[in-house]
Amino acid sequence: MAEDLGDFIEAAGLLKYDPAAITRIYAGHPQRLIRRLWQTLVPIGLFLLGVASDWLFGLLRQSERARSRAQECAELLVELGPAFIKAGQALSTRPDIVPPVLLEELGQLQDQLPGFDSDLAMACIEEDLGAPVHTLFEELEREPISAASLGQVHRGVLKNGERVAVKVQRPGLREQITLDLYIVRNIASWLNKNIGLIRSDLVALIDELGRRVFEEMDYLNEASNAERFRTLHHHNARIAVPIIHRDVTSRRVLTMEWIDGVKLTNLPAVRELGIDPDDMVNVGVNCSLQQLLEHGFFHADPHPGNLLALKNGQLCYLDFGMMSEVSRESRTGLIQAVVHLVNRNFGKLSKDFVTLGFLAEDVNLEPIVPAFEQVFSQALEMGVSRMDFKSVTDDMSGVMYRFPFRVPPYYALIIRSLVTLEGIALSVDPEFKILGAAYPYFARRLMEDPDPQLRQSLKEMLFDGEAFRWTRLENLVSSAASQADLDLETLLDQLLNFLFSANGGLLRDQLVETTVERLDAIGWSTMQQLGTRLPKRLFPQSLKPSGSLNEDPRLQLEPIRQLIQVLQSLPGFNSEMLLRRLPRVMNEPDARRMGLKVAQGLAERGVVRLVKVAAGVRP
Repeated sequence: MAEDLGDFIEAAGLLKYDPAAITRIYAGHPQRLIRRLWQTLVPIGLFLLGVASDWLFGLLRQSERARSRAQECAELLVELGPAFIKAGQALSTRPDIVPPVLLEELGQLQDQLPGFDSDLAMACIEEDLGAPVHTLFEELEREPISAASLGQVHRGVLKNGERVAVKVQRPGLREQITLDLYIVRNIASWLNKNIGLIRSDLVALIDELGRRVFEEMDYLNEASNAERFRTLHHHNARIAVPIIHRDVTSRRVLTMEWIDGVKLTNLPAVRELGIDPDDMVNVGVNCSLQQLLEHGFFHADPHPGNLLALKNGQLCYLDFGMMSEVSRESRTGLIQAVVHLVNRNFGKLSKDFVTLGFLAEDVNLEPIVPAFEQVFSQALEMGVSRMDFKSVTDDMSGVMYRFPFRVPPYYALIIRSLVTLEGIALSVDPEFKILGAAYPYFARRLMEDPDPQLRQSLKEMLFDGEAFRWTRLENLVSSAASQADLDLETLLDQLLNFLFSANGGLLRDQLVETTVERLDAIGWSTMQQLGTRLPKRLFPQSLKPSGSLNEDPRLQLEPIRQLIQVLQSLPGFNSEMLLRRLPRVMNEPDARRMGLKVAQGLAERGVVRLVKVAAGVRP
């Protein structure tokens, strides 16, 4: 018993996930380990025997039976405790490991457990904060208002009268999590060594899970996450983040500002606040995209309980225990992948998956490209704005399960975050499409971001081989313009930057060619119209109009006219914005070269026309 208590105390002192230290604690003192093994391996073993029996008799081929077993697995994980719940949630984002039907059930795992004894909660507060509860708080409700796998929340009032929410960690949580992680890690090691069908490194997955759970158990880390999130979004008047009260916060106790709000999914309550739920969803989507693509620091658990609509029209984020970071290279890679998806360039899309870490560099991409084409082609028929993200990710899960994919931890959390966000949005608007909502943000980043790789992606988006696609530019500018906080001045500058950049050479050539062709057509049409008023003896047959003069060639400047119309439709646009940029354009060496090319082109065409007219040939 003394050894057992020693294990408990030693495990409680682990502040960071350390597999070697955990092994030392339990490998040498097996009493508590054996007891927990009995509690976990027996139900797991019985479940696996049932699954094996179904497989032998072919019952798993029946969709209802497979679904029933998947539900049973999810329920078993909840019964086994916090570490197993977290493991199930981690696996719910791993289509390279888990079959689609089980993936769906694990995705619905609820991180909710009954609360624990209030006396234990009060004792934890006093032990960690070093003072009696009544000296720290004016009031603290003993009964929790909510409980999850890691802790529970009590409502209280500080001595200065501020209302707060106090999150208290479950007693013995670190010890239980540590022991369960040790067991799960050893199970993963055995599976990797003995089950050849498993391609992914399950031990690495458990280690990543362990690091994240230990971060979640450290409420000082969560407090820092909340403060960082608040700082990053302080400029956004639509986003709220609770203030952290550091003087009554510790590793196991987190005290934050009490927020009065309603769950985003409670539509009647949201409308009673006088708020449009669709508007709230747009705020959440834009904020999530900003987290993901701009800051690289994102909330990985935006479930309905963590997103509140406030009566002042703000969207409040709660619970910053599960956050993740995305490097700038990965953010750029994600945008490039969207460009290749929109352009239906599945060959380059498969290479993007190598760059993003989904596929090893030595993997043969040939069989993967047609699989991508099969998954995305039909979804793209209605356009990216109407693409069903959930169905596409479900189809992609099948591809990832068949081919040697390995899902990077950051991407697994991104998928979880976006799928959860889309689920919330669908409860508000059944026709919601998250990719449609996200595309304007991608467009804006492509138009505004000076990153060289994104400049190249913009070129890929706008050009089809050597041909410039005006409609794509129009769609891109229009999509970017739908962003409420669009910086129009920056957008115009980036358009000019692209035009006069190395990547803009083809666009400049297209503009020169179009201008020469249209100005020449206008000049020729004007000459023909004048010729009709001259005496016939002075008007050669070759100068007679071959078509209707009602076809004004100036109307053939349609691409440029359409682009100007798109710019004029932008909120806040005025002609002075263009006039202010004229000096810059005039000073650009490439602009002067374009002018010379236009003059040269017109001269050449004029000479050719004169020669043909002199020879009596219709130009």
